[in-house]
Amino acid sequence: MMKDDWILDVLADLRAFANSNGMGSLAEQLDDTMLVAAGELVSQGDEVRAGAYGKQRSTRSNTGSLGRQQRA
Repeated sequence: MMKDDWILDVLADLRAFANSNGMGSLAEQLDDTMLVAAGELVSQGDEVRAGAYGKQRSTRSNTGSLGRQQRA
């Protein structure tokens, strides 16, 4: 388990609060935020593993478009 995955628990708690208090739009945004956070955690883990094996990896995140919604 990743050392920083506690952030996902916090976001899940916030999402549950939003759902329980009629804040549907906020709950949906927190779903998106959880996806972005999970992607960032995976990306960080990949970079750490790559460094341990002496491989060059890009530090650019590939999660930039996750959870983005187009608005009118």
